[in-house]
Amino acid sequence: MTAHFPLDHPTAAWHDPQLPPPPAVPYPDEHWDWAALNATPIIDPTAFVAPGAVVTGRVRLKAASSVWYGCVLRGDQQYIEVGVESNVQDGSILHIEEDTPCIVGDRVTIGHGAMVHASTIEDGALIGIGAIVLSRCVIGAGALIAAGAVVMERTHVPPHTLWAGCPAKQIKELSPDQRERLAKTYRHYVNNGAGYRAAIQNFAKPAVGDVGTSPGDAIAGL
Repeated sequence: MTAHFPLDHPTAAWHDPQLPPPPAVPYPDEHWDWAALNATPIIDPTAFVAPGAVVTGRVRLKAASSVWYGCVLRGDQQYIEVGVESNVQDGSILHIEEDTPCIVGDRVTIGHGAMVHASTIEDGALIGIGAIVLSRCVIGAGALIAAGAVVMERTHVPPHTLWAGCPAKQIKELSPDQRERLAKTYRHYVNNGAGYRAAIQNFAKPAVGDVGTSPGDAIAGL
């Protein structure tokens, strides 16, 4: 089954009139999206995608964003968008629903091993290490989801608040110092992304006596 979107919908960027017919599948009445499986991610040339990360389907990575080692961004129905200067750290997973995209705003941090499913993370928010954001949530601008928290479906987290626990609940509003700490995190990863991209390009250049070292192998030793 192939979903049909209006021409002004973000997924129109992946429209392919030359797409061959889909194969027969065991459960044809269940939703799946042949066009999304064949879509090519749209990655800004200033973005960094670490070797071994999986970015597939309807995924858009904006300027100076970064996706780190072991991540999976799978846009095989709706779309995934990672905003300007946002980072998705090692081992994190972003996915979608049939009717709901996964949208990460600008200057957002998704901490190591976090999962964000078919939700919107507004500008400047931080999702802590190992946190889970279930479907159809809205995490407000500048909010902090603590490490290991589980944000239940359809939760609306107010801007600049701290949520923790399972299920996650609001703990307090963030202080100016805490807000600045969130900003320092994304700025660090913008720098790291630029540095790693340059380092990989340097390692990709053959050196005298080099014995088949790949860019991914080389950067892993940094």
